[in-house]
Amino acid sequence: MTRVSDTHDPTRDHARGAILGKEGLPDWLDPVVRAVETVRPTQLSRFLPPADGAGRQSAVLILFGDGSRAGGDGEAGGRGPELLLMERAGSLRSHPGQPAFPGGALDPEDGDPLGDGPLRAALREAEEETGLDPAGVQLFGVLPKLYIPVSGFVVTPVLGWWREPSPVGVVDPAETARVFTVPVADLTDPANRVTAVHPRGHRGPAFLVESALVWGFTAGLIDRLLHFAGWERPWDREKQVPLDWHA
Repeated sequence: MTRVSDTHDPTRDHARGAILGKEGLPDWLDPVVRAVETVRPTQLSRFLPPADGAGRQSAVLILFGDGSRAGGDGEAGGRGPELLLMERAGSLRSHPGQPAFPGGALDPEDGDPLGDGPLRAALREAEEETGLDPAGVQLFGVLPKLYIPVSGFVVTPVLGWWREPSPVGVVDPAETARVFTVPVADLTDPANRVTAVHPRGHRGPAFLVESALVWGFTAGLIDRLLHFAGWERPWDREKQVPLDWHA
């Protein structure tokens, strides 16, 4: 796999700056902000966008809340800092049944893929998939673009703070099976951490949380964020969960 350069492009940051802001973020997010500002693409994944520009541009929303609200599908709030996740419908052609961050491919109306297009796409897709009110979300960072070889998506992870929480839940059952929040404390709990093993031999970090196995691209991002934010706790990497051939 050909990898793109790690070179920083300040013109892209300027384009994003119109709808990105760090003012007023809670103190507990400071380690995440620092991680976003310093992490390099190769520290997140070995799969980076092809140098020839191939791949479908997309974005995901990594949304942090303070846990003071009722979660998706009637979950109780008050569990501390949390992340918003959804479970993709089992009938979807791409990554069916997998827990994931809200997100999807960029539409033309989202704008420039090298500017603020991914930010607009992340918010739009989150609204379409979870009913989230984008007006209550403060975007504060963007991670380097990554690549998902199995589906050909070039993904921009966009990070947000749920400044004004809104109700969330399944909007279209054909796209989403479930919407839920996961406490960061559960994600860092070594008892909930495992290594997922695909029949083809691929191994990667995974999380057993909220009656779901979070694995693949989503789990990889969570794993790296926990690590570079300094929140990771030692866990048993030999504790394995096998995936089936449909995964």
